[in-house]
Amino acid sequence: MFQFTNDDICQKKTVGMLLKLLQQKYRSPEVESWLEEPWLRDYEGNKFFLIDGLHYHREKHTSALTVVDRDHIPLILQECNDCPYMGHMSEDRTKEGVASTAWWLKWEEELREYINHFEIFQSSNRKHGKKYGYFNT
Repeated sequence: MFQFTNDDICQKKTVGMLLKLLQQKYRSPEVESWLEEPWLRDYEGNKFFLIDGLHYHREKHTSALTVVDRDHIPLILQECNDCPYMGHMSEDRTKEGVASTAWWLKWEEELREYINHFEIFQSSNRKHGKKYGYFNT
């Protein structure tokens, strides 16, 4: 379901350049010129920042940790959607959980793909819940 692509490798390089920019005290136009959209737009809008060496992305009134390693994405999606103590949540509540935890490029598309995968699986199983009978009318 989740595999490395050329986009993933480019994203790692882009995040590396972004970290270099954030660690500098002064702006560096030559390094900034290597950033592509949407990274450049968010950088110029001061949406990226570092705290204690961790890279964050600011969205509206919240901030989330930026995920660089694609191996972490399935774990984050699982924890926010179907971990044992939360049960399967709606798409909106899962989206809120992911948005407050982590950020990566095109995360909303991957979240929809993840949720749709489980909806197809659940629809192929028999329906859960009470069976109708004499006492359940």
